[in-house]
Amino acid sequence: MKAVRFHEYGDPSVLRYEDVEQPVPGAGQVLIRVAATSFNGVDGNIRAGFMQGPIPVTLPHTPGIDVSGTIAALGEGVTGIQFGDQVVGFLPMAADGAAAEYVVAPAEILAPAPTSISLADAAALPIVGLTAWQALFDHAKLAAGQRVLINGAGGAVGGHAVQLAKNAGAYVIATASPRSIEQVKATGADEVIDHTTTEVAAAVSEPVDVVLNLAPINPAQLAALLTLIRPGGVLVNTTVWMPAPSDEQRGVRGIDLFVRSDATQLSRLVALIDSGELHVDVAQQVPLPELSAVHAQAAAGALPGKTVIVAPTA
Repeated sequence: MKAVRFHEYGDPSVLRYEDVEQPVPGAGQVLIRVAATSFNGVDGNIRAGFMQGPIPVTLPHTPGIDVSGTIAALGEGVTGIQFGDQVVGFLPMAADGAAAEYVVAPAEILAPAPTSISLADAAALPIVGLTAWQALFDHAKLAAGQRVLINGAGGAVGGHAVQLAKNAGAYVIATASPRSIEQVKATGADEVIDHTTTEVAAAVSEPVDVVLNLAPINPAQLAALLTLIRPGGVLVNTTVWMPAPSDEQRGVRGIDLFVRSDATQLSRLVALIDSGELHVDVAQQVPLPELSAVHAQAAAGALPGKTVIVAPTA
């Protein structure tokens, strides 16, 4: 089969489109004929060698943590899933990924793919959808009537978080740059702050129950967001290189989010897509042989939005 792999850590030029052996599913695993994967920032960090401690991949490595595709073979002991089923999943981060024609995956991580969008576009859902869901509901325990500030809402996680928070009945304040303000408004935010012209801490007039930080801000800026949270509230932070601050005197908790694979949550997200309550925004589809160009775009800060990498069709 064809796959993209890197044999050494480095810049996007280390990615090679090459022939590799088709994997065989072991016990509890399935073989997926890949429709698509998607690009996530962590893919670039793994390729560059920045994540060797927390995500120890074996070289050569095939990237692509999101997957959508069709079940092509079942390993021993797999039940509840059949040959030909269309599925989505968040693959184990240290294993070979879905930038290939086929990938093996633990059956337990997979959810049925949405039926209301293309199977390729469904690859844009797993990591960003699960990150938003776990931040808001597992960690922040967001409830109807609460106020939430989503800092950095212009990205793919932010787009899902705004929609999920609104669906939950929260009042949503979102920050964005000029290029994404209209998009963030379209996802349903009640207020949108242009963080390039306005100090966020000064623009929020009333305390919030939850802050979700998705932006690569500095520690002083993150500490300023903490002051906007009412006593007993929560700050959930996804920028893992900078620990979330807390304020014990006021009972404000700081939580660092490390997203995990969860098929039950993924199935709920799929149901929201098929009911029309959650929209998946895909900016571009790129053929698998051009994955290195996508990594280069991302490194230059030039990705137009969520990018789906489409596997070759037979």
